[in-house]
Amino acid sequence: MGIPSEKLRDRWLDALLPEVEKTGWTVGAMRRAAAETGLSAGEQALAAPNGITDLIDHFFERSADQMLETLATEDLGAMRTHERVAAGLLAWLEALDPYKSAVRKAAGRGLLPWGAGAAVKRIWTIADTIWEAAGDTATDYNRQTKRALLSAVIPPIVLHWLHNDDPERLELFIERRLQRAMKLGQAGGKILGPVLDFVEQTRAGRKRREP
Repeated sequence: MGIPSEKLRDRWLDALLPEVEKTGWTVGAMRRAAAETGLSAGEQALAAPNGITDLIDHFFERSADQMLETLATEDLGAMRTHERVAAGLLAWLEALDPYKSAVRKAAGRGLLPWGAGAAVKRIWTIADTIWEAAGDTATDYNRQTKRALLSAVIPPIVLHWLHNDDPERLELFIERRLQRAMKLGQAGGKILGPVLDFVEQTRAGRKRREP
């Protein structure tokens, strides 16, 4: 049983997505969806205190949850590690597929998980979820390296998915990107260092802003 604020976010997001199809991720669309759902001002504040940003976050969080449900039906134990990661990416995109237009409109406004420094947490969370589903239990620098590498390949993979409907080409594209990421990982910290530093600086800045 979900917590009240999450239930409200689900209701709000369900009503918002058709509006997004028409006008994009706008405050106006958010308000119309709230009115259609009958959410009071207090319920809106509880469900999404940061407004449209919280609803976009929930959109991607919900797709990650659906990804995990799909992966639970697959025999991941019979796969090699990179195959598990690829399966996670494909399951995540499958969850987003009914809302491809909403993802495209998010891209148009720079609201995708990798769109800005404030949104680094979104892509990192997705990468972390995929790696954990793949069975990764590392707790050292290797853990951060894996997530940084996956975070770097997710943007081009999603952009390819947005503009191509051929599932075989998508699988091949993902395989090539993951192979390239593995080669980058072998190149060492001089490539990954700036990415990890950026993530850590973003996290530190967020903590300083928190009351």
